Amino acid sequence: MADLKYYDVIQKPIITEKSMAAMGEKKYTFLVHPEATKSQVKEAVEKMFAGTKVKGVNTMNLDGKKKRRGMVMGKTAKSKKAIVQLTAESADIEIFEGL
Repeated sequence: MADLKYYDVIQKPIITEKSMAAMGEKKYTFLVHPEATKSQVKEAVEKMFAGTKVKGVNTMNLDGKKKRRGMVMGKTAKSKKAIVQLTAESADIEIFEGL
């Protein structure tokens, strides 16, 4: 496994209706590196966003979707999603403000 730094773990936030509704409960959804562990995701969130304290992390592996282009079949890349639960006294994550 490659040595992942905290800034390599989180790739981008996931903005959907379901993830936006979960923000009221201080749950934030991110697309993370496929080899990242829960402890690495926790460390990355606490270092990248000042004032945040992580209560728990849930991760899920997403398989690639089957795609067709003419007669050729292929698959998109695998990915990993993480849902991060913050503590009640933790500061909110600023990138989601105003959405």
